[in-house]
Amino acid sequence: MTDYGRGLEFGVSVVPLADPPDGPARVARAADRDGLDLVGIQDHPYQRRFLDTWTLLSTLVPMTERVRFFPDVANLPLRPPAMLAKAAASLDVLWGGRVEMGLGAGAFWDAVVGMGGPRRTPGEAVRSIEEAIEVMRLVWSDERSLRFDGEFYSLEGMRPGPHPVHDIGIWVGAYGPKMLDLIGRVADGWVPSLGYSPPVRLPEMNGRIDEGADKAGREPG
Repeated sequence: MTDYGRGLEFGVSVVPLADPPDGPARVARAADRDGLDLVGIQDHPYQRRFLDTWTLLSTLVPMTERVRFFPDVANLPLRPPAMLAKAAASLDVLWGGRVEMGLGAGAFWDAVVGMGGPRRTPGEAVRSIEEAIEVMRLVWSDERSLRFDGEFYSLEGMRPGPHPVHDIGIWVGAYGPKMLDLIGRVADGWVPSLGYSPPVRLPEMNGRIDEGADKAGREPG
């Protein structure tokens, strides 16, 4: 693995179980108290045992003092990117820059469709997440009126605001070659899951991200 000269940060993944309802709060407070940097919360809205991730994030951030939060990862097919960006910016403003954005193109398509979301092919998933990143950055920009005409998303004169108080990172959770290339080209980071990216594969997958960054004229670090 390449050493990019970045400091290590540590975090915990929270399963948003509704029973017991205080379980996620106890984990988040322990992470904050014991010096961890990040709390990531799964986003599977179709899972009947789970609380809604954004509702939970909005509850946990004010219970803590310094740890940062992100959806791990936000379910894009069920969360339109303009609204997702608005929600993240709002929470970032309210709690002093402690929100990042983990973004996923979707999985478990039968369950997504069951909640009224779209079913996307692998190619559509790649294109939709690239569009979503562009839309979200527009919503966080200083533009006065937003217009975007994409294959999946559009903006027609939206007036953005409030603006986040820090540059929110967009970290994509994905594993296929085209998605890894996309992460290198346009995202701010990668959110791998051990089940899909075992340690033996990490150098190869990280290399694909670096290649994507190089092709786009970006510094892989």
